[in-house]
Amino acid sequence: MEQKRQLTGKEKAAYGIGAVGKDMVYMLSAGYILYYYQDILGVSPIAMGTILLIARIFDAFNDPIMGVIVAKTKTRWGKFRPWLFIGTITNAVILFLMFAAPPTLTGSGMVAYAAVFYILWGVTYTMMDIPYWSMIPAFTQGGKEREGLTTLARSCAGVGSALITIFTMIAVQALGSAFAGAQASAYELERVGFKYLALIVAILFVVFTIITCLGIKEKSSVDMKTATVGEMFKSLVENDQAMTVVVTIVLVNTAMYITSNLAIYFFKYDVGGVTWYNNYTLFNMVGGGVQILSMMLLYPLMRKAFRNIRIFYIGLALSVIGYAVLFAVSAAGVNALILLLLPGILIFAASGMNNVLTTVFLANTVDYGELKNGRRDESVIFSMQTFVVKLASGLAAFIASVALQIFRLSDAATTEAEQTMDLSQNVSASAKLGLSSVMTLVPLIGLIIAFFWFRKRYQLTDEKLEEVSASLSEKHNS
Repeated sequence: MEQKRQLTGKEKAAYGIGAVGKDMVYMLSAGYILYYYQDILGVSPIAMGTILLIARIFDAFNDPIMGVIVAKTKTRWGKFRPWLFIGTITNAVILFLMFAAPPTLTGSGMVAYAAVFYILWGVTYTMMDIPYWSMIPAFTQGGKEREGLTTLARSCAGVGSALITIFTMIAVQALGSAFAGAQASAYELERVGFKYLALIVAILFVVFTIITCLGIKEKSSVDMKTATVGEMFKSLVENDQAMTVVVTIVLVNTAMYITSNLAIYFFKYDVGGVTWYNNYTLFNMVGGGVQILSMMLLYPLMRKAFRNIRIFYIGLALSVIGYAVLFAVSAAGVNALILLLLPGILIFAASGMNNVLTTVFLANTVDYGELKNGRRDESVIFSMQTFVVKLASGLAAFIASVALQIFRLSDAATTEAEQTMDLSQNVSASAKLGLSSVMTLVPLIGLIIAFFWFRKRYQLTDEKLEEVSASLSEKHNS
């Protein structure tokens, strides 16, 4: 077996910048696709929710197969970089087209357009996301190097997500005003703004991925027999620790995506105000900054004092407290931004740390699976991360769309004149309470379930990981 050398600073930086572009693309889709098609283009919430959920069910079959394809790939450029590059180019094109829906389409035509391009977006995103994350266990020796690279990548991914979270509505307003004209309606301005924002993000995505492909030099990993698709599914089922982490990721990410999907509606129709997007932007700016700092500073500091599992529990506790306080504040009808920011800070800080930790936990299951099943299935196990994160976004979008259908919030804006009004005045108190309840209490329940599930089933403590690493070293040497 070839001895793995330590990654250089240049390689780490190149790998990290790829995560920035990758998660800019993901957050634009996960956070704003429902709002774009439902609130701007008029597609019914249930139709959009169904499309997003069906796309995720399709991914249940597509993602593991892509993992097998990556594992079987052998080229002069390696197995990961070709798919990373091809997937990025195709996904960038699809992203732009997805946010450039022809305004002449209406009714079933618009629904069909949204369905086709969203499913294509998911397929092409998988093509680049699986090889990207599969590099971690294949390029690192485990322990501190793997944890360090995972933290870096997740931190950079958090930067990409935060940039979209912070600047999307500001950029949409500015780009819409520049390209749609001063006389355009509020919805036409947003439609055009999203189109050109998607173009800018797509270009940055391609540039950042090229830097990654040029900066990372693939190294050899253990040469093992490539399994069939059936054997891969069996391997995932047999790797009980991988499945434990997968379910945890679904629960934690679904909670966060429900909030991110509904927050824009909460500020538009509950908090209100003619320039509601300024408060929404400030909330996301503070939250996004906290999320980045929690990954880059808070987590490393806490890691010096606590083990990863303890930090994960602390993060879940912070999230639960944050959601409980946010519900209490919103249910009381208190819309002061500062009182919304305080629980938001707790939620964003916990999300940043837990994004890093769930990836570390999943990477550790690769070594565990190799020891238990005799096969190193990094591509397949990390294809599950791609799938479950997208599944979480699909479930969250479906739950959000049902809430929007029930409470009929977007019906508050039905005329051109109302587009310049405080739309919160047109929404009933019961609809506002329903919105805040779904946005806070449903995620809170999901996080509590995640805590008990993880606590009961996850076994890869630091001591256990050392035993696994020692056993694998002995096995490889022999």
